[in-house]
Amino acid sequence: MKASEVREKYLKFFEARGHKIIPPAPLVLENDPTTLFTSSGMQPLVPYLMGEPHPEGKRLVDSQPAVRTIDIDEVGDNRHLTYFEMLGNWSLGDYFKKEQLAWCLEFFTEELGLSKDRLWISVFEGTKEVPKDTESLEIWKSLSIPEKRIYFYGVDKNWWSRSGPPENMPEGEIGGPDSEIFLEFPDIKHDSKFGKECHPNCDCGRFIEIGNSVFIQYKKQNGKLVELPQKNVDFGGGLERIAAALNGDSDVFKTDIYKSTIDELERVTGKSYPDNERTMRVIADHVRAANALSENGVVPANKQQGYVMRRLIRRAALKMRDLKPDFNSHDFELITKEKTVIEEIERFKRTLDAGIKEASKIEKIDGKKAFDLYQTYGFPLELTIEIFSEKGQEINKDEFQKEFEKHKEKSRTASAGMFKGGLADHSETVIKYHTATHLLQQALRDVLGDMVHQAGSNITAERLRFDFTFNRKLTAGEVAEVEGIINAKIKEGLTVTKEIMPKEKALKEGALAFFPEKYPETTSVYTIGGYSKELCGGPHVSRTSEISNVRIIKEEAAGAGLRRIYAKLA
Repeated sequence: MKASEVREKYLKFFEARGHKIIPPAPLVLENDPTTLFTSSGMQPLVPYLMGEPHPEGKRLVDSQPAVRTIDIDEVGDNRHLTYFEMLGNWSLGDYFKKEQLAWCLEFFTEELGLSKDRLWISVFEGTKEVPKDTESLEIWKSLSIPEKRIYFYGVDKNWWSRSGPPENMPEGEIGGPDSEIFLEFPDIKHDSKFGKECHPNCDCGRFIEIGNSVFIQYKKQNGKLVELPQKNVDFGGGLERIAAALNGDSDVFKTDIYKSTIDELERVTGKSYPDNERTMRVIADHVRAANALSENGVVPANKQQGYVMRRLIRRAALKMRDLKPDFNSHDFELITKEKTVIEEIERFKRTLDAGIKEASKIEKIDGKKAFDLYQTYGFPLELTIEIFSEKGQEINKDEFQKEFEKHKEKSRTASAGMFKGGLADHSETVIKYHTATHLLQQALRDVLGDMVHQAGSNITAERLRFDFTFNRKLTAGEVAEVEGIINAKIKEGLTVTKEIMPKEKALKEGALAFFPEKYPETTSVYTIGGYSKELCGGPHVSRTSEISNVRIIKEEAAGAGLRRIYAKLA
């Protein structure tokens, strides 16, 4: 079964059970500086999981592309990916465990034809704050899954929140216990170190996770977990893994998703996939991820999303070098049509050549010099080791690692500051800033004209950043006028109202929208008095007088035809 067929069957299965199909979110989310990418289907739905009504109702289903680099070092095995598509269904305070687990089993066994005898289950063993999930255990048993194939695990395996276990969850974050479904490949010889203790989560290759039902029912509040007003279901199933399961092989890279890429790599390099699995898997995954990021408007850079994209492309290029030392960008042209990806490969090839030239100048190598090569030229340690081993020199890997850890700590510190706060935490200040962006956009259009449109935003608890289309620097008078209009509307105490309506009608009535295609056909529209009207997911203040004054602190270029404003609450 092709991956596209799996996707179609899944969406239709849940649509037939009262779920509305919603469009996938962009890979780079507007108004969520807490993360670089959409890394799960639930991420854009946080406001609705916390109780805000969704325009399409309480039952939703979609297929969400996602980027997740936390497992980047695992890519190369049979199942880990940095870019993947997540099949998801949600209950927003409607059905719960009984219906969800039964539907999961029905979809996998009756709709897709997987054998129930090969399915293994995991459930949450509980903590001091959260009870053991015996309810899910009993439901699975009632569905004829024998208890010997049901395993209990702790917070490291069967608890889900964006920050991991409960103790890592920041104030306001939501999460809950989960129940995973694994497919067993009994013919695969598992690692002998597990012996008779082999189990679904041992990562020996004998099992592959194909679905996870998360029961989002808790929120971190005043340092403790408290029950949410509604109990939610958040299911995620990796399309690539499910396609592999149906392919009768635990290797996701043997599915139709990657076949053309693997075939082209074999042709270009003259090497076979079975003899070069790990290397070809990394290339296939990373190029697919880079293509998707390029399609979402990301370009290779030294910071944030662009840095991740650059890292993926360069890792793919290094792996290609392992297969074909004299590779060039043309070798990638049949596995990527994205110009930005090809150009980055060309740049990195020049960087590699420069790094090799620089390495030749070093008389005596050490860990710090090896790290400098890595940091300055993106020159990999393995390549440095290879070059200097030919000179009879060894590199102290511990010294290199020490320098690398120092660099990572600096990056973590910077990242923690950069992504502190954010719309997803629903803090009072962030909600004020979010509402203020609506006033800012309309004020800019009043002063500069209707050619102004939002091109992105980034909101933290300290300030708002707003990107908009305009082709010149604003004058001091224009900035002052925009600020004056915003604060006048705040002072008026305009009422902020929400209405659910067809997207087409909202746009015809003049509602503004940033990427209108990302909104469902029935969507929420926020109106601020008679002044501003926008498609938006929320949340917002109820009256503008709650915001307090806004002060524009900076206006600058953000790219060709784009300007950027930074503003703070006074």
